Amino acid sequence: MTSQIKKHRIVSYLSYDLIWRAEALAVKTGASRSAVVEAALASFLSPEAADKREAVMVRRLDRLSRQYGRLERDMTILSEALGLFIHYELAIAPPVPVRDEAAIKAKGRERFDQFIARLGRRLSEGRSLVRTVVDELEATESDFFALDLDGSAGASASETTPEADGSPGHPETRGDAP
Repeated sequence: MTSQIKKHRIVSYLSYDLIWRAEALAVKTGASRSAVVEAALASFLSPEAADKREAVMVRRLDRLSRQYGRLERDMTILSEALGLFIHYELAIAPPVPVRDEAAIKAKGRERFDQFIARLGRRLSEGRSLVRTVVDELEATESDFFALDLDGSAGASASETTPEADGSPGHPETRGDAP
């Protein structure tokens, strides 16, 4: 004698989309539509399903938090770099004589066009200055906090700055301008 689980008939209203999806899954798996609906309902009502949904949400939130942290770090780097650059440029820019104003504006437009072209190339190649800076910082992080207690680590900070050798450190004066 076979023991059968008693089942009760439930009439419910579902959207056509859900009915079609249940029918397609039933055909694909060879199960009845009732079995598909019963399995879906059992999965939805099981405590493990809630834990699984919560775990998925936690993983997504963790990923979003990490992405937000990277964006925040990148924006901080960009803001500081731009601020330092502007401060430096304004500090070293000599006043422009009126007679040279047109030539200087033309040179400025030319440099800006070169800048835009270089930026376009970097973006199309997928290269990121922020990523390069972060990689360099991570590579030298152990050196960043190292102490030279015996003084044998080479040149002092004043010997290694561009200003120490008389050059202002500007890319055009060093010959590595774009």
